[in-house]
Amino acid sequence: MKVDLVKQTPTYRAARGRFDVVTVPPLRYLMVDGHGDPNSSDAYRDTLTSIYPLAYTLKFLSKRDLGRDYGVPPLEGLWWSDDMAAFTDRRDKSRWDWTLLSLVPDWITAEHVETARAAVARKGGAPVLDAIRLEPFDEGLAVQTLHVGPYDAEAPVLDAMHHEFIPAHGLRMTGKHHEIYLSDARRTAPERLRTILRQPVAPVETP
Repeated sequence: MKVDLVKQTPTYRAARGRFDVVTVPPLRYLMVDGHGDPNSSDAYRDTLTSIYPLAYTLKFLSKRDLGRDYGVPPLEGLWWSDDMAAFTDRRDKSRWDWTLLSLVPDWITAEHVETARAAVARKGGAPVLDAIRLEPFDEGLAVQTLHVGPYDAEAPVLDAMHHEFIPAHGLRMTGKHHEIYLSDARRTAPERLRTILRQPVAPVETP
C-alpha cells in the first residue's frame, strides 16, 4: 500500500481565511540552503534540479528495496532575511535566504540517502546534489493558514498573521517563515495556487 505522508500529518491541512494554532510534530526532510531571488537565481534553479531527482530516487529505492512505497510530498521552503521587511513589505527577493525541504518517511536512513545520491550522481544534471542533507526538523508550535493566489499576494496575509493574530493571542514569532507548496506552479494558474503559510511561535513570557 502506498503511504501518503501528507494525509498522515494533520498539520499539512490548513483553512483559507482563518489562522490556526497548531503543533507540528518532529519530521525529517531532505534540505538544501540558498540565497537570492527564487525567480532568477541560479542557486534556486540548481536546487530544484537536484532535490527532486534525489527525492524521487529515494521513493523508488524504498519501494524496490524495502517494499514500502510512498508519494513524494509537495516541496516546502523556509524563508528569511536579515531585514524581514525585505520579505513581508518590500518583497526584495534578492535579499532572501531560504532552505528548500522535501519530507521523507521515518524509515529512510542516511545510508538510503547516500545510495540514492550515488544513483543520481551517475546520471548527472544535479549540480548541488552534494549539498543536500537529511535532517530532523522539530518546528513545534506554529500559526498557519491556507493562501490561495499568487505568491506575491501573500504580503497582506502575512501582515495580518504577524501583526494582528499572533500578538492578539499572546504569542511571539520565533522561527523562520515556512511555506508548503500544495500546487505545482509550473502547471497551475497563479490565481489558483494553494500554499500553506506557517509561522513558528511561542507564548509571550509574562513578568
